[in-house]
Amino acid sequence: GKPLVVHVVERARAARGVTRVVVATDDARIRDAVNAHGGEAVLSARPHTCGTDRVAEVAEGLPEERFFVNLQGDEPEIEPEDVALLVRTLEEGGTEMATLAAPLESREEWLDPSVVKVVTDLEDRALYFSRAPIPWVRDEPGPADALRHVGIYGFTRDALLRFATLGPSPVLK
Repeated sequence: GKPLVVHVVERARAARGVTRVVVATDDARIRDAVNAHGGEAVLSARPHTCGTDRVAEVAEGLPEERFFVNLQGDEPEIEPEDVALLVRTLEEGGTEMATLAAPLESREEWLDPSVVKVVTDLEDRALYFSRAPIPWVRDEPGPADALRHVGIYGFTRDALLRFATLGPSPVLK
């Protein structure tokens, strides 16, 4: 009986350490649905190529907030503990940006293009994201330690605003 995005808002609110949940959207219907259910939503003033840039626009108007979590509106089953982990990681310092990954559960998930995979270095820093099966292991059914990206990002305010000024990676051109 509630819009999908409202479920996401409720999960984010349930996360320990989260003091405010603001939905950044380019769609008035989403803004209206969130606001109608007691949430807070902001309609972006300009078009953006990605959600992170939309979150950065909202961050520009919230100088009192130190951290921002970019959680997609189509993640109604996100665990509040995952949101809390990102917030805690940023609060503890040592990083300006964080994201989450989890072990893949099956070979089918590894092969599924709807599941974003991530390869990390030895210090768990993300190196590459892909919908293709990575890392590719020839002659094996799939790597036992492959990771799926959870699809949530945390930023310090300064890092988010800096990130939004960067152009696309040369890899994507």
